[in-house]
Amino acid sequence: MQETKDIYQSLGISKEVYDYGNKILSELEDRFKIIDETAEYNQLKVIKAMQDSRVSEACLLGTTGYGYDDIGRDTLEKVYAKIFNTEDALVRPQITCGTHALALALMSNLRPGDELLSPVGKPYDTLEEVIGIRPSRGSLAEYNISYKQVDLLSDGSFDYENIKKAINEKTRLVTIQRSKGYQTRPTLSVERIKELIAFIKNIKPEVICMVDNCYGEFVETIEPTDVGADLVVGSLIKNPGGGLAPIGGYLAGKKECIENAAVRLTSPGLAKEVGASLSVLPSLYQGLFLAPTVTASALKTSIFAANVYEKLGYKVVPDGIESRHDIIQAVTLGSKEKVLAFCEGIQKAAPVDGFVIPEPWDMPGYDSEVIMAAGAFVSGSSIELSADGPMKEPYNIYFQGGLTFQHGKFGILSSLQSLVNKGLISL
Repeated sequence: MQETKDIYQSLGISKEVYDYGNKILSELEDRFKIIDETAEYNQLKVIKAMQDSRVSEACLLGTTGYGYDDIGRDTLEKVYAKIFNTEDALVRPQITCGTHALALALMSNLRPGDELLSPVGKPYDTLEEVIGIRPSRGSLAEYNISYKQVDLLSDGSFDYENIKKAINEKTRLVTIQRSKGYQTRPTLSVERIKELIAFIKNIKPEVICMVDNCYGEFVETIEPTDVGADLVVGSLIKNPGGGLAPIGGYLAGKKECIENAAVRLTSPGLAKEVGASLSVLPSLYQGLFLAPTVTASALKTSIFAANVYEKLGYKVVPDGIESRHDIIQAVTLGSKEKVLAFCEGIQKAAPVDGFVIPEPWDMPGYDSEVIMAAGAFVSGSSIELSADGPMKEPYNIYFQGGLTFQHGKFGILSSLQSLVNKGLISL
């Protein structure tokens, strides 16, 4: 449609870039149809969980002060437990971010003398200080909780032989990071997580298997807790918040694990009984309701991005045809200049702060400068159109989000246009 071409041109997208993107898009119709079918299933799953939990208008009102008998908060946790097929859940605005949710899960379910095992290699950068890989005040290491890690094999498969050797009498909890973090390894499918958990439980049945589920919710029709995970953890400003949740995190799993986390979040004797929801409940409920379709839009955007850059000769993980198990797209751009240009293009496509030029900075929890591009309605929300990456070799950029595919498409075309304008890419 000519009107669409015209408005893209008014936003700085050349005919050459527009036509290149649309040619790729025409090849993805069948794949996008499958994503829509998954979104439909997950949408119905969310509705059923809400109806079965008897969500009412009263659940949206919120509380102040201590938050005793907060029907909306308690019902929302029932909804999450039903969606994730678990005994209990903890869903709170007092959980500030994904790292906080993971730290809460680890610190509440490990005791001095226990050992934490990661059988999928190095965890996400911000967890290094939580664990004590990088010394930090209050880390697990300061509480005499040790850590072991088994790297994935070169082909991305599990090193079962060394995982078996690593499990010992001290191993209390195994943490499995579903998404790739700042790495270019494959994201783990729920089926692969199932195989890993079964292997671990066969060796030591009582070990807690926790999955960092960030960026993976609603990408498939099942979740890790459907296949044996004792605990899943995530952030509400990623997939399950649907772009509306202004803050928060969740844990869902075995009742004992959740009770331990609740005691750590508040205090012994109080646990889940306190924690006012203030005025955020409508956003948490409606965001969860929208989450399956928002996640589908972000997933389409990541597949579109993979195909756009792969066809230009760049290494992308996952590649253009691989199955998807989270919304993250990694692109190895190979130079600082290209990373900066890519992020400028993403920022330029934002509805908020679209005039800002992102710059690298020493972000807390990271071991190098990080650049982040995001003009978001919720600050730092990575279910919204965003890109980030560490400013170090091999100069990977990690792209995610897009509340609508139309916005995600524009963002990718804008990133490409920025690289073209600076003479860093030729079509």
